[in-house]
Amino acid sequence: MEHLQGPHIIKRHLWTVFALAILLLLLLTYYEWIIGLTATGIFIIVCIYVWKNEKQLKEAQLNYVETVSSQIEEAWAEVFLRVPFGIIIYNENHVIEWINPYMEEEFAGTPLKRESLTVLSDDILSELHKEQAYSWIYINNLIYFVTIDYENRILYLFDRTNEKKLEQMYYNDRLVLANIYLDNYEEISSNLDDNVKSQLNSRITAVLNTWAVDYNFYLKRTSQDRFMGVLTRDTLTTLENSRFEILDEVKKITFEEAQRNPITLSMGIGIGNVSIPDLAEHAQSSLDLALGRGGDQVAIRDEDGKVRFYGGTTNPMEKRTRVRARVISHALKELVKESDNVIIMGHKSPDMDSLGAAIGILNIAKSNEVEGYIILDENDVLTGISRVIDKVKEEESLWKHFIGPEEAEAIFTSRSLIVVVDTHRPSLVAHETLLHKAEHKVVIDHHRRGEDFVTNPTLVYMEPYASSTSELVTELIEYQPKRKKLSTVEATALLAGIIVDTKSFALRTGSRTFDAASYLRAKGADPVLIQDFLKEDLTTLVQRNKLIDAAYIHDGNIAISKGDDSEYNQITIAQAADILLTVDRVEASFVIAHRGDDTISISARSLGDVNVQLIMEEMNGGGHLTNAATQIKKSTIDEVEILLKEKIALYFEGRTSS
Repeated sequence: MEHLQGPHIIKRHLWTVFALAILLLLLLTYYEWIIGLTATGIFIIVCIYVWKNEKQLKEAQLNYVETVSSQIEEAWAEVFLRVPFGIIIYNENHVIEWINPYMEEEFAGTPLKRESLTVLSDDILSELHKEQAYSWIYINNLIYFVTIDYENRILYLFDRTNEKKLEQMYYNDRLVLANIYLDNYEEISSNLDDNVKSQLNSRITAVLNTWAVDYNFYLKRTSQDRFMGVLTRDTLTTLENSRFEILDEVKKITFEEAQRNPITLSMGIGIGNVSIPDLAEHAQSSLDLALGRGGDQVAIRDEDGKVRFYGGTTNPMEKRTRVRARVISHALKELVKESDNVIIMGHKSPDMDSLGAAIGILNIAKSNEVEGYIILDENDVLTGISRVIDKVKEEESLWKHFIGPEEAEAIFTSRSLIVVVDTHRPSLVAHETLLHKAEHKVVIDHHRRGEDFVTNPTLVYMEPYASSTSELVTELIEYQPKRKKLSTVEATALLAGIIVDTKSFALRTGSRTFDAASYLRAKGADPVLIQDFLKEDLTTLVQRNKLIDAAYIHDGNIAISKGDDSEYNQITIAQAADILLTVDRVEASFVIAHRGDDTISISARSLGDVNVQLIMEEMNGGGHLTNAATQIKKSTIDEVEILLKEKIALYFEGRTSS
């Protein structure tokens, strides 16, 4: 406050000096009146002169302030009216009270004053209700960045159309890499004459080159069954809008040449604002994902790891040769021999296939003289495998290798080998914590690969063509250099896994399925014992029939059953879906029921024309083209039914448009 008090202090001093001067003049006049009067006259003249000068100075200062203020006001008014952005003032009813000339020019010929803000954009009111400080709004095909002053009800609109166009151009021109693979080329071409094989190659190359020219991107054949594509985001968007019709086109043109067994195409596409090496890694991992899901599809992965899929409408072709099975078997043998122990886990609530495959891997560990253990939570055993567990308990030499999660933690070392069977999703394994600790992990599964996958696996053996994981494990056992004899229970458990997943060899069976079953039968698998394993109690039978009785036909050829408030186990739900598939003219079936723990379960089945895997993936599930499922928490059964119908409709809309 000192700088404010200074002028007042100076004035007080001046008045003090003035008073002293008058006092001196009075004293001088008293003693020397002539001199005093003269001095008084001079003092008065000086005071008048100083007063006039001060008055003129004040007037000059006042005039200066008024002039500058006027100039500032004029300049501000000029700027306010001519700023290169829009200003809109509105009232509490969202009616425009005033706009600046910039906005008047933008809306020339359109009256805005006293009109609702919706005359600018239908979205503007919804943006205002969000109470955000800024927003993006489209007006007259222009893009505006809008700053909102809620207190004074003012909108400041900045035209950012050119910047957004540049951003879109940059986005559209970003590099995209594609790895293209002919899924079953080697399998099919190996049995063709050289002349036919040459014609087949020419036709495939021609149709792919034509496709690349039509969509304006670069395509190069790098080997007999591989191509590389270089394109842009803009081109990729166009391809996605076409839903990659090239997948069906390649199948169509190779149908006759390949002896009515068409060649299918898989693509892995990498996108994102990343380096070219990272882009290439995204493309390769996308191709691995597409192949892990059975091929005949496109997988697109961005820099955030998000993946979207197209295609996948055919069942994967069974591989005729067992070369890969032999290679995987020997690789698994080496991993087992280098481990302190082998810890095997299937998925939660294990089924017959998961248990049979785990017992098979245990046999491989024994064959290589390494201790093996199967994680089993007896509180998580469904009735479907309870009879198998009871039979295993009768064989002490086998039962001693079954341990609980806590025991598994105790025997785990840094050199333990974790083998996951019949699933590849960490969230579904019997003991997820132990899986994350392990350095050495093996995944053996027959399901189509999903986005959720075991991180950094040492060895992966995924074959979606296979009937079951038990089939894959049986082949691995066959190629072990040293085989430990399968006991009757072990062989029977493996065969039971195959029988259950194929519905007694009715679905998803190939020649290798019967070869594996024949091998197990020769090793002592007991069909009578399997029938005993597959027996069910009356309660289960009644529950399944209740689900079947609740079924109805949706959209002409889709059977949907919605359970009541009772709790059903997963096997009962799956069996009901299987039976509904046998109904005349039903191409796909979906059974919705409570599983407990605030969880709604859906089992989906199809005969092959409907890809239920894609529908279930839209509901955070997965599985096969003909066999899939999902679990949904914190929803009512009616809400799940509505959601399912929406996803079915979206699936058929997409398939029709493609």
